[in-house]
Amino acid sequence: MTAAATHRNGLFRRWHEAGNECVPPTDAQIVTSDGKSIPAHSSVLASASPVLERMLDRSRKGGNSERIIHVLGVPHDAVLVFLQFLYSSRTGMWSREAEEEMERHGMALLALSHAYRVRWLKRRCEAGVAAWLSAVKVMDVLKLARLCDAPRLYQRCMRLVAKDFEAVQQSEGWRFVQKHDPGLEMEVLQFLQETSQRQKRWRRERGDQDKYRQLSEAMDCLQHIRTEGCTDVGPHNSRPPANPCTSFSTCEGLRLLIRHFAACGRKLSPKGCTHCKRMWQLLRLHSSLCDQPDSCRVPLCEQFKKKVQEEKVDRTWRLLVKKVVTARVMSSLANRKVPEIVQKSRKRYRGTR
Repeated sequence: MTAAATHRNGLFRRWHEAGNECVPPTDAQIVTSDGKSIPAHSSVLASASPVLERMLDRSRKGGNSERIIHVLGVPHDAVLVFLQFLYSSRTGMWSREAEEEMERHGMALLALSHAYRVRWLKRRCEAGVAAWLSAVKVMDVLKLARLCDAPRLYQRCMRLVAKDFEAVQQSEGWRFVQKHDPGLEMEVLQFLQETSQRQKRWRRERGDQDKYRQLSEAMDCLQHIRTEGCTDVGPHNSRPPANPCTSFSTCEGLRLLIRHFAACGRKLSPKGCTHCKRMWQLLRLHSSLCDQPDSCRVPLCEQFKKKVQEEKVDRTWRLLVKKVVTARVMSSLANRKVPEIVQKSRKRYRGTR
């Protein structure tokens, strides 16, 4: 036994046996894998763990004067720390020393808390083990998380594997899994494939959202151009507005497109040109979003409204309109001014962290 373990064992024994008249004498012995024993109180063990309670009941029925419980498969030091946590749970103690013990014996404590159904300690062990996860040890922790039914720790391990799989492949744990646990290897590879698919889908959806946001901005700029005017585009004058345009690049693109549309001689031809087709689509989209066609100054808004009422609109176009409306709402929420009282609350919160 190391000097640190001897010191802890001495503290443990003195807490129970010496100098404290309020503490009754121990009536149980915990025997570890190396044959060493640790004194304990059966009442504390029974109240902390239903599994230990049943083991103590069986020992009592066997007629033994001193109840003996064998805790095997983990080092003696880890069992000693496990018992210390069981005792400290009665007083709610959780010190820096306890954090250090958790870092030193976290995996063994997780196995013990699962086997003996100490739920509060199991949750702390999951958090403690997750705090020092690394690519070198993640496969060992992943196997333990499966055995101990620790889903949060399992997901944390899987995310780390997906994040740094190249480093995980160089570890002894991964090589062991490849040789002896093909089921776990398959789980990891499937998770990596699903993660890759989710990332591709997320990037695709993010790109689509950017397109819908740009269309929403184009709709705002189109109405802005036709009502207030922007640079040298406007229904009544070419004087720039008093407030600078917040979407000048979009307005500039629409300005060029409007100029082309006004001068192009092929905008009414069956084939037309690419730029004119784009302008027709923007005008049609505006009419689908506009709720005041009678007073709207955007060209052809009312005509498109009537055409939509007469003809059946295809599902794809309705979906596009819905997506642009959603993007407009989300953009307005993102640009909404935060009340001053909320800003002050956020500053106070950040200052306390």
